Order: sequence, then C-alpha cells, then structure tokens
Amino acid sequence: MNVATGRRPDESMTLLVEVMESPLDAGYAQAARRRAAGERRHRSTLALLGLLAVLLGLMTVAAAQQLRAPVEGVSAREVLQEEILARQATAEDLRERSAALSAEITALNEETLAAQDAELVDRLRLDGVTTGSVAVSGPGLVVTLSDGAVGTAQDGSATSAPVQAIDLQRVVNALWASGAEAISVGGERLTSVSAIRHAGQAIMVDLVPLPGPSYAVEAIGDPEEMQTAYARTDAPAYTQLLSSQYGIGSSLETADSLELAGVGSQLLRYAEPVEADVSPDEDQEGNP
Repeated sequence: MNVATGRRPDESMTLLVEVMESPLDAGYAQAARRRAAGERRHRSTLALLGLLAVLLGLMTVAAAQQLRAPVEGVSAREVLQEEILARQATAEDLRERSAALSAEITALNEETLAAQDAELVDRLRLDGVTTGSVAVSGPGLVVTLSDGAVGTAQDGSATSAPVQAIDLQRVVNALWASGAEAISVGGERLTSVSAIRHAGQAIMVDLVPLPGPSYAVEAIGDPEEMQTAYARTDAPAYTQLLSSQYGIGSSLETADSLELAGVGSQLLRYAEPVEADVSPDEDQEGNP
C-alpha cells in the first residue's frame, strides 16, 4: 500500500532536474550579468563624451566670433599713430629750442668779435647763410611737386605715382645751379651735408619725414635771374616728363618774400692722415 509523503516524484533525479532547468553554469550567468551592466555604463559614457564635445565646439565657435568681431574703443593702430604724432611734436620742439640756442650763441659770438674783427663777422654771417645755420629771408622761387592721382589697374588693384626722392633731388640741384642762396624742402632747410632720400614710402630730409602729397621747394635768390637760369636746366623737361607719364603735378612760382629757418650750429667733420708706425726704409728692409 502506497502512502503519500509530499515528496516530489523526481526528487531522486536532482542532478537531471538542475541540468534541465539551469543549463548554464552559475559563473557564466554572473559574467553575462556583469557584461550587460558594463554595456549600459559604456553607452552612458559615450553619450556623456558626445555631449561634452558638442559643448566644447559651441564654446570654440563663440570665442572665434568674439575675436573676429570689431573691438569698440581705441585700436592699436590709433595708439601707435598718437604716439608717433607725440614724438614728432617733441622732436619739433627740440629742434626749435636748438635753433634758438644756436641763434643766441651766434649773437654772442658776433658781439664779441665785432670789436676785434668786423670783416670776420661778415664772413661768418655769409658762411652761416651758405651752411644753413642761420635763418634767411628774401624773394625767390617756389617749385612744387605733387603725387600723381590714384588709379585702378587692370586687375582691380589701386595704383599711384608718388613723388620720389630723386625727383626732388633733380629740382634742388637745378635751383642750386640757377644761383639759389638758400633752399628748403618741405620746410626743412638744406645744409652742406643734407640728404634727400627714401625710407620706405616716406621722403626724408636729414632724417625728418616730409608730409605729402605735395612737396614745396623754396629757394631764395633773385627771382628773374633764377627763373631764366632754371629754364636752361634739364629740370623743366624732367618735370614735364613726370607729368605726362605719371601724372605728377609740378608748378613754378615767384615769391616776393620767403623765410627759411636756420638749423643751428653744426659740427665740423674732417679727416686726418694716418701716420704709419713703420717708416718706408724700415718696411723695405723687413720685406726684401
């Protein structure tokens, strides 16, 4: 007689039941669970990195736009221009002070020498006019050169024909040859050691830049004689060539009164022969 005890019929087949119900080992199942959790974390990490990259890109674009946008206020170019103008004003004040002191020294020298040698004083005054150390005034000629008009080339770029340093040199040399007693270019008095040259795009007289676009060459002397002699030089034909080929303007006018400032006293430059340490006889003996 069978009596019910509440036990499973397959209780004696526990191993087979576990194989049927749990075909995977417990270790494999745990590894699968960890892998699934890792994939979820990896996906969340990728999403976070993508969001960070988008934010960095937006910040970079905003910074670039701010750099390209015009900055309100004073630019570096304006600051530099103001500094250049201030330095030029300082240099001009120093030149005026130097000229005033030189004039005072000249007056004292003339006062001292007048009682001793009047002819020497007159000769010094004439030398001062020639060297440009003293201010002079009188009638003369004014030759003006102006930059050519700005045009447009075939490729669309802007073209211009500015006055060159050699153009002013040709005019100045012609005026000296015509009998000029004193000359200034752009308000700068020429001396016996003056130089007219280019520095970049600027024309300079004794390291002083001349403001363009017009350059006035003032020469003191007899206007009629100078004008006649100037017409015989090659300067009029040269300026006519500049006008026809480059559009550079030129004009010649007589002036009843011109005033040219002096540059003050100048240092004299001279050379001395170098004395040889060895006499020619000793040199010949040492070098047969």
